[in-house]
Amino acid sequence: MKRHTNIIITAVASLLIVTLAGREFIKNHKKEFNDKSSTNVSENTCEDIPDTSIPDTGVADTNTPDTSTSDTSTSEADILDTTYEDDKEQFYISEIPDDIFEKMQGKSYKADCTLPRENLRYIHVLHVGFDNQVHEGELVVNKDIADDVLEIFKELYESGYQIEKVRLVDEYDADDEASMSDNNSSAFNFRFISHTTKISKHGMGMAVDINTLYNPYVKTVDGELSIEPANAADYVDRSKDFSHKIDHDDLCYKLFTEHGFEWGGDWTHSKDYQHFEK
Repeated sequence: MKRHTNIIITAVASLLIVTLAGREFIKNHKKEFNDKSSTNVSENTCEDIPDTSIPDTGVADTNTPDTSTSDTSTSEADILDTTYEDDKEQFYISEIPDDIFEKMQGKSYKADCTLPRENLRYIHVLHVGFDNQVHEGELVVNKDIADDVLEIFKELYESGYQIEKVRLVDEYDADDEASMSDNNSSAFNFRFISHTTKISKHGMGMAVDINTLYNPYVKTVDGELSIEPANAADYVDRSKDFSHKIDHDDLCYKLFTEHGFEWGGDWTHSKDYQHFEK
């Protein structure tokens, strides 16, 4: 009986040992599996989790100022290449408007003017100023040269030729000296040729003066040099190189002479470098 009891005890003990060992094995195996799964999730995070960040589209921050240096200089061609076609309608000829003719009374159109109003034409133009900006200009000329003058000013504008001012001489009370000293380019003004009793070509509307300060009228009178305007002494010597000088290489000279005008700079008895006439 005792022998059987010992056998039973031994069997129970063995069973208990096996059971405990099995549980430990299962526990360890389960822990190893969990550790491995955790490691795999960590390793795959970058691939398996969708990227919700906003991609860089390459669009610059518009609130950030552009610090890059750009060329801000403007050439004559830059000013004109996109504007000329749109501005052609600003070049036109008309009969003298009533308001303009009223302003001319007693100034460029004096009481003793021998030229009828109907022989004159008003011309509206655009021109590039010394500031390299586009400005409006006005001239009054004889109807016989109106088409030529309009075409010349169109070509000067299209080429970016700089003319500082193109105002009616009436804005200077028809004072030619005041107009010239302000470098104003103008045309009709009923007056006589300086130091003569002959009606000027300007008095007939058949002449145009361009950039008058830089291209003065020079003549020897009673042994003394007369310069008009008086403040143009620095521009009498035409051998000097300076801006806005009209000479045989100048576009203004070329265009006017191509249209049949005579240049005062070619005269022998005097020099009128600003002056073109027919």
